[in-house]
Amino acid sequence: MEMKHSSFLMFTLALFSLQCTGSNPGEQQADKGAQPEITVAVAANVQFAVKELEVAFEQETGIDVNVVISSSGKLATQILQGAPYCLLVSANMKYPEALVQGGKAAGRPQIYAYGVLVLWTLKEGARLYAEPDFLLADSIRKVAIANPRNAPYGEQAVNYFKYYGVYEAIQPKLAYGESIAQTNQYVLAGAVDAGITARSVVLSPELQGKGQWIELPAEAYQPIEQGVVVTAYGQEKYPEESRQFFDFLFSEKAKQVFEKYGYNLPI
Repeated sequence: MEMKHSSFLMFTLALFSLQCTGSNPGEQQADKGAQPEITVAVAANVQFAVKELEVAFEQETGIDVNVVISSSGKLATQILQGAPYCLLVSANMKYPEALVQGGKAAGRPQIYAYGVLVLWTLKEGARLYAEPDFLLADSIRKVAIANPRNAPYGEQAVNYFKYYGVYEAIQPKLAYGESIAQTNQYVLAGAVDAGITARSVVLSPELQGKGQWIELPAEAYQPIEQGVVVTAYGQEKYPEESRQFFDFLFSEKAKQVFEKYGYNLPI
């Protein structure tokens, strides 16, 4: 699932491209007929919604958007190490705040949406329950979650298991994806019996109707506060374009997209 919206590969390519980067980005936009382009680092759970957001923003502003998809933690680390991303659209507030602390952010991050955990399976005839005890049965071999060290959805999946007191018992069954995108791949490939993913994934046009899923109790994990921040790079190189995309994520049009993909909106 990391085609155009890929992770480290796209980061590497971005370093050698002139898309919101390059040794002389001013010359790039000065080229005759060239359109402004910004590179936006986006958490994997947003990979489907961001396709619609990208199209709507480009139509509205004429600014091209290059999207790089990975886990929030990896993207934040890349930015802290100098990656030329103009914004970080994260799956939590922790990583945007880390950019603030590391001097790599311009202004304060804001919550653009709240994520929701679901349990998803493609196994025929499988029955899903909100409480995870049934996953301990011998008939369940593997359960996929995103790596909690880098992915906020994986971190909250761990909290879900801990809430019900089964984390230690289920650890031998856990298969870790580097992001929600890889977790989804495990489910789709049949490599696991079930996976904990984002509601935005199972509601996407690409995956809607595939298998079955159940929403997990909100009280079983911490609120998934998804935050966005303009990076210091974006502020320095493309301040107007970066701020326009930031503001667009809070527009009515963007809110409709987020709601369509199952996100809860901040009040």
